[in-house]
Amino acid sequence: MRITAALTETKGAPFALTPLELDDPRPGEVVVRMVSSGVCHTDLIVRDQWYPVPLPAVLGHEGAGVVEAVGDGVTYVAPGDHVVLTFNSCGACRMCDQGRPAYCDQFFACNFAGSRADGSTPLHRESGGVHGVFFGQSAFATYALATERNVVKVDQDAPLELLGPLGCGIQTGAGGVLNSLKPPAGSSIAVFGAGSVGISAVMAAVVAGCTTIVAIDLNDQRLELAEQLGATHVINAAAGDTVQRLRDLTGGLGLDYTVETTAVPAVLRHAADALNQGGTCGLIGAAALGTEVSLDMSSLLFGRSVRGIVEGDSVPRLFIPKLVDLHRQGRFPFDKLIKTYAFEDINQAVEDSEKGITLKPVLTFGARR
Repeated sequence: MRITAALTETKGAPFALTPLELDDPRPGEVVVRMVSSGVCHTDLIVRDQWYPVPLPAVLGHEGAGVVEAVGDGVTYVAPGDHVVLTFNSCGACRMCDQGRPAYCDQFFACNFAGSRADGSTPLHRESGGVHGVFFGQSAFATYALATERNVVKVDQDAPLELLGPLGCGIQTGAGGVLNSLKPPAGSSIAVFGAGSVGISAVMAAVVAGCTTIVAIDLNDQRLELAEQLGATHVINAAAGDTVQRLRDLTGGLGLDYTVETTAVPAVLRHAADALNQGGTCGLIGAAALGTEVSLDMSSLLFGRSVRGIVEGDSVPRLFIPKLVDLHRQGRFPFDKLIKTYAFEDINQAVEDSEKGITLKPVLTFGARR
C-alpha cells in the first residue's frame, strides 16, 4: 500500500513528508487509516535521540482512525471499526499476565525497537528500509500498521479527530491519578507541570474528588487553563519557594499526593519534598536515559514514597473508553487542551509545541469517510 509518512531521517532534523510502501497486514496485525495523531513529548525526544530508536523512522504514537484491513486471526476489530492506537505490549510476560501491560517485560522491544519482533519493518522505500511500528503504530502517516493488541475500539460517534492523545499523553496524566495514585475524595494533590499531561492529571483529580488541587508551572497561560479546568490553586514556580508555598496551603503539612510531569530533577526533588508524612509522589516525566536525582533519605523514611508511572498504569481497552465516557458527560474536557493542524503542517505543530504556544497539537488527515 502506498502511504505518505512524516520521516525522521537524522537526529533533530525536521520531519519530511515522504511516500513509502506499507506491508499488507500479517497475522495479528491491523492496518488503520489515520484520522488524527497527537504530537507527544516522547516523539520529540526520540527525534532528538534521548532514546536510541534507530533512524530513519516514522514516529507518532497517539493515533486514531478507521480499520482498513486485518490480518489472519484478528477477531477484536474488523474493517470499518473506529479505533484509538495506544502503546504495545507482548501479552505473554509475567507483567502482562498480571494485567499491567505498561510494565511489560518487552516494553522497549515492543515500542522503541523500530521493527517487528522478527526484526522486519513494514515500511519501505526505494533507497532502503525505514524503521516503523514505533509504539506498535508509527502514526505520523496516512495509514498505520498496528497489532490487534494495541488498538482500542471506540464508538462510531466518538470524535476521532480528537481522540488520538488518549492513546498516550492524556491517558498517562489521567491514569497517573485515577489508576496509580488513586487519591480518595477530600485528599490534596499538587501537579508539577501544566502541560497536556499535567492538566490531564488536574482534570482526573477533579473526577477523583480531590478538594485541594494545585497546578505548578512557569507559564501563566497554562496556569489559567489549569484553574479553569479544576485546579483550586495555581503557583508560578518563578515566584519564590514552591515547596514552602505548598506547605502554607496545607497548614504546614504538605500534600497527600504529588505528580511530577516535567522530567527536571530539581522539580522531582520539590515534588518529593512537598509531601506530607505518608504521602506519595508519582513520577511521570520522561528524562534522558541516565538522568539522576538526589532525595532526602530522612524525609523518605517517614512514610513518603516516590514511584514511577508509565502510561498511567492503564489497561487501554478498559481505560480509554472510560475517558471517552467522562468526556461525553462533560467531566473530562480534554478537548480544551487540543489545537489541530493539517498533517502537512507537522513541523509548525512541533514548533508551536516546543515554544509553549500549543498545549497538545493534533495532526488531522482530512475528512472522515
